[in-house]
Amino acid sequence: MLEIENIEVSYHHTVQALRGLSLHVGPGEIVALLGTNGAGKTTTLKAASNLLALEYGALEAGRIRFDGKDTRGMAPDALVRAGLFHVREGRRIFAEMSVEENLIAASYALEGRGAAPDFERVYAFFPRLAERRGQVAGYLSGGEQQMLAFGRAMVARPRMILMDEPSLGLAPKVVEEIFEAIRRFNAEEGVTILLVEQNAAVAFSVASRAYVMEHGQIVMEGDVAKLRDDPDIRDFYLGMGAGGSFRAVKHYKRRKRWLS
Repeated sequence: MLEIENIEVSYHHTVQALRGLSLHVGPGEIVALLGTNGAGKTTTLKAASNLLALEYGALEAGRIRFDGKDTRGMAPDALVRAGLFHVREGRRIFAEMSVEENLIAASYALEGRGAAPDFERVYAFFPRLAERRGQVAGYLSGGEQQMLAFGRAMVARPRMILMDEPSLGLAPKVVEEIFEAIRRFNAEEGVTILLVEQNAAVAFSVASRAYVMEHGQIVMEGDVAKLRDDPDIRDFYLGMGAGGSFRAVKHYKRRKRWLS
């Protein structure tokens, strides 16, 4: 479904953000992409959805293919109509518009595809949005705004969703609700999902495979069951470390095991 092959990305043609990064996501999979702040996770998603130019970024080398087609030169809206929808970090809803107007805006991705928008499907997933369909979106809670961002993706009838930090800033109960919707949407609709997260525990609750990034590179990959038992993953991402100086141990172990 999505193949990223040995890509290099820089900003302003000087700051290198990704270095020889490769990953793949097969049809119907949920794959997690883990890493600390600044590792390059968001840049990876922007490269896949051709949004790098918005921040003076560029794909300098490598190739990205969606559904077997090279995406170089494709406009972001053309990728959306081809079935690739990016739910960006920070929700990026239209704050001055109502909930339903936000969903209507997403329905423009269906133009020329012979499909009608199904707002009731969104409301069935997120009953709180149904209760607030006429409310200005900027006054929703953070969790409700994340539901709306996900709901806009649902309206566009994607074949694949790139989802960036859906748990960011949300209460644990709301995170659980969001991730149950991710799991259910994947199971019921067969939609492929590449999920960027720092919260490995919730990412592992829905993903079958995962990649770990450091400094613009993939340093570890594998099935979730295998990664869950890895000592570094347990220490740095699942909060199961043995104590001591976290910063010193984290730096040393990463250098020793992953980047040597």
